[in-house]
Amino acid sequence: MIRLNLPNFEIKLSGTREHPQIFDVLRRRYVALTPEEWVRQHFVHYLIEHKGYPATLLANEVRLQVGDKVLRADSVLYDSQLQPRMVVEYKAPTVALTQKVFDQISVYNMLLHVDYLIVSNGLEHFCCRMNYADNSYIFLETIPEYEELSTPRN
Repeated sequence: MIRLNLPNFEIKLSGTREHPQIFDVLRRRYVALTPEEWVRQHFVHYLIEHKGYPATLLANEVRLQVGDKVLRADSVLYDSQLQPRMVVEYKAPTVALTQKVFDQISVYNMLLHVDYLIVSNGLEHFCCRMNYADNSYIFLETIPEYEELSTPRN
């Protein structure tokens, strides 16, 4: 797999050469090792080990439903009252982070109404903070530390 713009972590692999698997610390099981999963596992470990996010408040592959359509948010961070605070969308390193990716995460946010949106392909990462008071958002220079998220919601 390609080297990412994220810190290394203790990677646990399983499966076969034809069907490799990687351990997902949040789902507590091995999952298919795809390029997108490679990014997800690196990013989740980055949030937990370097940014102080509690693993107990993070979830991968969160099921969302719009009418008959089922969607899956790649990762969601919840607050201590289990209200969603952040949605993260991952793409494979070879996938450009285009407007289409931001449109996809915006659909999830229409359902979750979170404070932060992040998109990452493992090489580039973009984070924005939503401001619902004036229907705007601002892109942040860095991914916030977990402690920085404790400010009251808009």
